[in-house]
Amino acid sequence: MKTVVNTNKAPGAIGPYSQAIKAGGFLFVSGQMPVDPVSNGVVEGGIEAQTAQVLENIKAILADQGLTMDSVVKTTVFLKDLNDFQVVNGIYGDYFKAQAPARACVQVVKLPKDVMVEIEVIAVV
Repeated sequence: MKTVVNTNKAPGAIGPYSQAIKAGGFLFVSGQMPVDPVSNGVVEGGIEAQTAQVLENIKAILADQGLTMDSVVKTTVFLKDLNDFQVVNGIYGDYFKAQAPARACVQVVKLPKDVMVEIEVIAVV
């Protein structure tokens, strides 16, 4: 059994997918982009601002389910430019302090809305 998770505190899906799905004791959060949930626009300010917005969107979806960033067990980070890794890693570390989740990080050719970063997570419920 699965439950669709949707909160207005994070950007809505821009296609045929859910913000997150709760199933089997886990919350599977779809890739989040640096989109402000109020304006529905991509945030300005470069990789720093975009990374922070992505992580805030993830945090909001987790909070909707009574979870925190400490509940995250796995992340996948998609970067438009792997040269941004150090900057992203520094901001990422501010959100995952204690027991950092397992992680994969890859460079991709292009992301939706031409953003610089997208992150998906799996959290334990």
